[in-house]
Amino acid sequence: MGYQRQEPVIPPQRDLDGRETLVSEHEYKEKTCQSAALFNVVNSIIGSGIIDFSLVLLIKGGALSGTDTYQSLVNKTFGFPGYLLLSVLQFLYPFIAMISYNIIAGDTLSKVFQRIPGVDPENVFIGRHFIIGLSTVTFTLPLSLYRNIAKLGKVSLISTGLTTLILGIVMARAISLGPHIPKTEDAWVFAKPNAIQAVGVMSFAFICHHNSFLVYSSLEEPTVAKWSRLIHMSIVISVFICIFFATCGYLTFTGFTQGDLFENYCRNDDLVTFGRFCYGVTVILTYPMECFVTREVIANVFFGGNLSSVFHIVVTVMVITVATLVSLLIDCLGIVLELNGVLCATPLIFIIPSACYLKLSEEPRTHSDKIMSCVMLPIGAVVMVFGFVMAITNPQDCTHGQEMFYCFPDNFSLTNTSESHVQQTTQLSTLNISIFQ
Repeated sequence: MGYQRQEPVIPPQRDLDGRETLVSEHEYKEKTCQSAALFNVVNSIIGSGIIDFSLVLLIKGGALSGTDTYQSLVNKTFGFPGYLLLSVLQFLYPFIAMISYNIIAGDTLSKVFQRIPGVDPENVFIGRHFIIGLSTVTFTLPLSLYRNIAKLGKVSLISTGLTTLILGIVMARAISLGPHIPKTEDAWVFAKPNAIQAVGVMSFAFICHHNSFLVYSSLEEPTVAKWSRLIHMSIVISVFICIFFATCGYLTFTGFTQGDLFENYCRNDDLVTFGRFCYGVTVILTYPMECFVTREVIANVFFGGNLSSVFHIVVTVMVITVATLVSLLIDCLGIVLELNGVLCATPLIFIIPSACYLKLSEEPRTHSDKIMSCVMLPIGAVVMVFGFVMAITNPQDCTHGQEMFYCFPDNFSLTNTSESHVQQTTQLSTLNISIFQ
């Protein structure tokens, strides 16, 4: 945890193997309760969908190998080559997620500030570049400088609460706005040919494997059974929110649904403007959890797992600076989510945990965990390969900053818009996943 050892003054705790171990009072106080850990997990996967069986499988692999990080698990299972590959993936996924969060915050909050009476929409101080820089210096950098992820429990609770408010707004607009939006052709056809691209985006959204061990280690007396209960609670909350977001968003806009759902709403909608504000704050509060992971990977690879106070600050500032600079140059969210999903998230979710468990476990082949592992591994490989090919050959167009045709009632009829005009003024999108992170 990065703290100096003190004389033990509290009851013994237990490690992954159930052995008793002594921890200092200072370390003990830094441990978060289960409820705080719950909100950390939910915040990592909220609006990201379902955290599946592989999360429990990952911690089981750690217990079998006697390791307490994703990297050490892979290193013990597949040696240095596996460790190096996992380190690259585990760094790239949260790093690209940080870029995505900056893009979302800049796009979303700029529209909020444009609605302030008397503010010039062209004012540089409400532009996406200035907002990204300001939110980085004011919020994401200070929060990311914490050394213990347990301290983000309250931040994650706030983020979860704001997400609930956003859900209410999306549901309200599904009722009031949905009937006035023309439905696209074949709007209710399930699993079109480009559905595998949506799987890639969902893989990006679903993952919290990269910070699972961080949250797991923050529990008091961490055990596989306790982790399993925690994950099941997190899944219930996340599935409920994810289903309602996806359903209400698609029912409202059908084939017009954008990669960022808030891009579908008109800028003069004050209720949605409040939702955009909540959304922007949510992604800002989620950002530090990803930074924790990138910093841990760097610490493990280059510093033996421990960063001094000076290097802790230097590494954090460098990672956030690079992510911010990249996010200032990119404003198309869809392709970022797709590539990060198929190239980084898919192997982290489906392939690596399954492969580790299959190699470590001595259970019979008919054991349910081994059967599920044998199913997940090839599915992950297929999604990774075909998702990458389709993302490159059939990329989603960027509609960043464009008002949808139905936002101009003086020029277009909301109920009599022709199909040809609809097709010319919008692009179809696979799924409205990015509302959450």
